[in-house]
Amino acid sequence: MNTKLLVARRITLLTVVAAVCSVLAYGAGWAARSTTLPWDEAPRPAGAPMDDGPAAMAGGEPAQKPAQQPAQQPEHQPAEDQPAEPEQLEVPGPALLVPGAEGDRVRDLQARLKQIDWFHATVTGFYGDVTTEAVRGFQAKRGIAVTGEVDQRTLDRLHRMTRAPSRAELTGQPPPSGANRPGALDSRCTTGRALCVDKSSRTLRWVVDGEVRRTVDVRFGSSELPTREGAFSVQRKSREHVSSLYHTPMPYAMFFSGGQAVHYSPDFAATGYDGASHGCVNVRDEEAVAWLYEQVQVGDRVIVYWSRELSPRR
Repeated sequence: MNTKLLVARRITLLTVVAAVCSVLAYGAGWAARSTTLPWDEAPRPAGAPMDDGPAAMAGGEPAQKPAQQPAQQPEHQPAEDQPAEPEQLEVPGPALLVPGAEGDRVRDLQARLKQIDWFHATVTGFYGDVTTEAVRGFQAKRGIAVTGEVDQRTLDRLHRMTRAPSRAELTGQPPPSGANRPGALDSRCTTGRALCVDKSSRTLRWVVDGEVRRTVDVRFGSSELPTREGAFSVQRKSREHVSSLYHTPMPYAMFFSGGQAVHYSPDFAATGYDGASHGCVNVRDEEAVAWLYEQVQVGDRVIVYWSRELSPRR
């Protein structure tokens, strides 16, 4: 009897110990969990994501953040009520010569405009409609404010492109008439085809196999811009050439040494030997130089020389 009672007590004690251990184990596990209880969380709205942070959802892929794109800066645009800046136009300077003016300064203006083929009337010294239109055309071509009146910029540009007018240009006197007498023919001109240019007699002769086919009067460059001497050949031809340096017409141009050419000169036709070229060989007979232009070929010789025996330049 005592033995049974002792066994029963031991079983009861073991049961109590096991229960206490179970309670302690459960308490330790619960303490390791988040202190936030399910009923403490605020309810999420329908459709809200399960996790606002970057952590992965259970059994799912990590949350993907959209790629960061730099904010696009809009191009600078003026405010709608801000007017566009007006184009800056050149303001003409004070007028030095105006329509209605008369005198030597107007003569000089007309003669200079005539040199570069803008003024085609007789030099009179009166600033009329023809002079006004010539000034306007010159200003427009050179990018100067177009007024038809001469300001300092217009005058400076005109002076840079022209030379001081001769007395014949200022008075409208005709050039001297009569052909120049040719000098001796250079030996280099006696064979083949050659433009034979004699500085002594101021003539040009077109010679083929020693036979002179045509003779014309010519003029040359000044001492500051002399026509080069020696043996050359025609490098190229340009029927309606305009000088890129001086912006003047050079009809029937036959180039033989860089920018130097034989060509027709309306200024030579109008003023004769009172003027000079910029180094070219000027011809004043337009019909004759047009004929020469058709005869002369690229590669033909050009001989520029002095025929006077005692010439210091020979």
